[in-house]
Amino acid sequence: MRNFALTSVLLALLVGGCSTVPASGPQGIDVEKQSEGGVPVRMPYASVDVSPSIIKVLGDYTPRLSNAFANRSPPKAFRFGIGDMVSVTIFEAAAGGLFTSETGVRAGNFVTIPNQAVDQNGNITVPYAGAVLAKGRTPPDIGAAIVDRLKGRALEPQVVVALAQQNTSLVSVLGDVRTAGRFPANPSGERILDYIARAGGPMNQGYDLWVSLERNNHRASVPFGALLYEPSNNIYALPNDAIYLFTQPQTFLTFGAAGQQGQFKFEAWRLSLAEAIGKNQGLNDSRADPSFVFLYRGETREVAARLGVDCNHFEGPIIPVIYHLNLRDPSGYFLAQNFEMRNKDIIYTSNASMVETTKFLVFLRTIMATANDPIIYATNANILKSSLSGTPTTVITTPTPIQR
Repeated sequence: MRNFALTSVLLALLVGGCSTVPASGPQGIDVEKQSEGGVPVRMPYASVDVSPSIIKVLGDYTPRLSNAFANRSPPKAFRFGIGDMVSVTIFEAAAGGLFTSETGVRAGNFVTIPNQAVDQNGNITVPYAGAVLAKGRTPPDIGAAIVDRLKGRALEPQVVVALAQQNTSLVSVLGDVRTAGRFPANPSGERILDYIARAGGPMNQGYDLWVSLERNNHRASVPFGALLYEPSNNIYALPNDAIYLFTQPQTFLTFGAAGQQGQFKFEAWRLSLAEAIGKNQGLNDSRADPSFVFLYRGETREVAARLGVDCNHFEGPIIPVIYHLNLRDPSGYFLAQNFEMRNKDIIYTSNASMVETTKFLVFLRTIMATANDPIIYATNANILKSSLSGTPTTVITTPTPIQR
């Protein structure tokens, strides 16, 4: 009777505390209900089912230089800036003018003014014309201004203005390139890859190489492969742009009933969810529930709103989102193939409910065996003692019926 009471108490305790059975993470149903054994989660998150429309929205927010910068046109005509060296040559129609004497023998009747830099006020100085604004002007604009100043004094003057040395309108190329430096912007227009080539090309040709473009205090980064395989990202570089190449390995984490748990590198400039699951040897056939594959990621409020999330329940600029993928659905693998991974994503696969039940039964059997061991040891000791003393002993191995 005592054994039955002890067994009943143990069974009640185990059934009441079955949630304490060892596990590698939450059950899929708990993730969907945002609870842990019926208790609400401590940190709220948004749950989003992966679908073609969701993948399309995420594709619109894939990092692209073509989207990050509105101005993708080639640079306009060159304009002088403070510090640029200017060359000015003045021609007159005949000798004996303002700049040429009657006895002069110079062919063409011209004079070249010594090269000068655009000063802090944005001006250059021309004899008999005074200070002439050069900052922000093109060479023809400056030439026309000088001619206008000399019309009443020189003989039918004509002026040629040229760039002697370009100290502004430069493009900086830094980081993992062979020859970092500042390169003059080409008025004809050159793209990002052109300037990287002018810097000797990247030192690292690997898939972990990123390119960052900074323009007017705005910065955006894309994998180097995106410039090669998506030409729309290879936009024109403009004067005063800064191009920075750096190495940043992309990784993701896997937990739960995966074929292999841990941290994995992309080892490619772009990786899909299907490829990521394949890299960790797929799902564990004896544990995983394919209908509950989750991907954890933080999204901006703008992206989350496009995904249909009510952002009023969340604080801060980043919304925690858990994407739910059902791989029991045959079409789920097509969705996984089109779902693009991002750096530091977390993939979690829930255990099947039958696995949790089996673990509970094994755990229960272990506890019951532990409770019965002292009784078995005592019985065996009594039998051994009786055998040594010669006293006959009867052992009943069948359960005694409960008397009502």
